[in-house]
Amino acid sequence: MEDNSEESTVSKSSSTVPTQEKSLEKKKEKARVSRTSLILWHAHQNDASAVKKLLEEDRSLVDASDYDKRTPLHVASLHGWIHVAKCLLDFGADVNAQDRWKNTPLADAEGARKHNMIELLKSYGGLSFGQNGSHFEPKPVAPPLSNKCDWEIDPPELDFSNSSLIGKGSFGEILKACWRGTPVAVKRILPSLSDDRLVIQDFRHEVNLLVKLRHPNIVQFLGAVTEKKPLMLITEYLRGGDLHQHLKEKGSLSPSTAISFALDIARGMAYLHNEPNVIVHRDLKPRNVLLVNSNADHLKVGDFGLSKLVKVQNSHDVYKMTGETGSYRYMAPEVFKHRKYDKKVDVFSFAMILYEMLEGDPPMSNHEPYEAAKYVSEGHRPAFRAKGYIHELRELTEECWAADMNRRPSFLEILKRLEKIKENLSPDHHWNIFNS
Repeated sequence: MEDNSEESTVSKSSSTVPTQEKSLEKKKEKARVSRTSLILWHAHQNDASAVKKLLEEDRSLVDASDYDKRTPLHVASLHGWIHVAKCLLDFGADVNAQDRWKNTPLADAEGARKHNMIELLKSYGGLSFGQNGSHFEPKPVAPPLSNKCDWEIDPPELDFSNSSLIGKGSFGEILKACWRGTPVAVKRILPSLSDDRLVIQDFRHEVNLLVKLRHPNIVQFLGAVTEKKPLMLITEYLRGGDLHQHLKEKGSLSPSTAISFALDIARGMAYLHNEPNVIVHRDLKPRNVLLVNSNADHLKVGDFGLSKLVKVQNSHDVYKMTGETGSYRYMAPEVFKHRKYDKKVDVFSFAMILYEMLEGDPPMSNHEPYEAAKYVSEGHRPAFRAKGYIHELRELTEECWAADMNRRPSFLEILKRLEKIKENLSPDHHWNIFNS
């Protein structure tokens, strides 16, 4: 009888080669995604030396792009970061790369009125194509909503005489003001950006979204100024401030308070995730959760500037959306990695908020936000330090921040489980935070 043992050994070892190759490819792809995130981040932060260092290590990153096909040069051009753009161009960046909307870096620079950047890009042969491009016939920008609506507010009705600044963003500011004698929160677009097509598009999107929302745990839309400048969005004013400030002052919450807060957030989110028109918040964090009053007995979810309304064909739809949307510390790993993701990104952020309410510290508080997101994307999670943890609550938190988004429960499921935990909670149950 012939001995085939040698042949069998050879075939076995050769069959492991494709597996090893696949594993190596996966590792390479993972490293590539991480470096893509880094170069886009450093370009956004105007850190030319960090961009240069990355390009010296890997020149191919010069035209790396996110899901919207936006390259580091697009990012630098939009912000007017000359040194970063010069560095990218010197490393051979494609000056006429086009993003998902067919915009070139020069079109972005023109849209943002970055005159020095416009000159630099033209000197490298930059052309202006895309929605913002001057090579296209400029069309007049339509007002956010053409029909006069019953929620359209006449600016003189708003009294800013005793207004105070509540918050500030890249597109505008949020002020406490008075409308027909009632305190309101007014998001006001900066006059300098009132003609910017993309800003108007985002504003229009947020108004269209808020008009449709009616829920006790969602900040209530009251009206908007869309026919005159500056454009303004008016919502109810909540006296209790935001959850971020509340946790900063109070530290860890009692189990019953944490569960009540979690129920309020989950109710608002279950409403947003209702099919077939799912609203993915994409920036769920303590700053965007508001307390109705100083007694902190009721919470509402707010700030829908980054939210996306998605018509769902079936419940397992996955959306191809912009990577790195939202706040790093509460960001789901699939977003950080620029992977396809769905509404379960909000469940992940909810888990991070739940952890913070129970522990008193932000998740990964010993890391900077970007580093925290990177650490989490590598599979790490915040450590539970509180003694006397309710097992079911810890279990729920861990499921909500599972790396596999399909393993995360829906908000309807979360509500059922929180209600059960609340029912079984002993009135004198408490825990203490300790530092090991």
